[in-house]
Amino acid sequence: MAAPCRRAAPWTTALLLLLTSQFLSPGSCSDEEEVPEEWVLLHVVQGQIGPGNYRYLRLNHEGKIVLRMRSLKGDADLYVSASSLNPSFDDYELQSATCGPDAVSIPAHFRRPVGIGVYGHPSHLESEFEMKVYYDSTVAQHPFDEAAYPADDADAGQKHVLVLEDTSKEEKLILWKILISILKLVLEILF
Repeated sequence: MAAPCRRAAPWTTALLLLLTSQFLSPGSCSDEEEVPEEWVLLHVVQGQIGPGNYRYLRLNHEGKIVLRMRSLKGDADLYVSASSLNPSFDDYELQSATCGPDAVSIPAHFRRPVGIGVYGHPSHLESEFEMKVYYDSTVAQHPFDEAAYPADDADAGQKHVLVLEDTSKEEKLILWKILISILKLVLEILF
């Protein structure tokens, strides 16, 4: 005697169809996040930070800027300031400190340069991050704003150039100068 044919419950079939369509859809294979077409990718910054440390960047680009950062390893957090080039979790205007992707929109009215601090959370021995910097061209310019009119001087193009500087290198140079000065002083005293 043949075994009776069993039919799957309708909800099971629907669930299998949904999962199959998600797996086979072309959009599900993409690792890239959705970005509005009005955003222009200016720069991609990658780096690493030790636990409880900061890596500082400086943004000179005018206009509304969107920072999107994801931690590739560990947990990196984002702090932004228009008043300090070394923002921290005690001194910032904008922040994103999640366990997942972090994002901050820097308004066009923020005074430049803008200080950006990437903090390595102490719960991890090392944090690696990738930050994408976008210019948001959807912000309407005020008709009397000087940025709405082209300038004649040669420096006008420099206003819109993205400058992300790693200020930790500057700090290391200052420390080396101090160390060399101390060594010179010790050598003068000894000899």
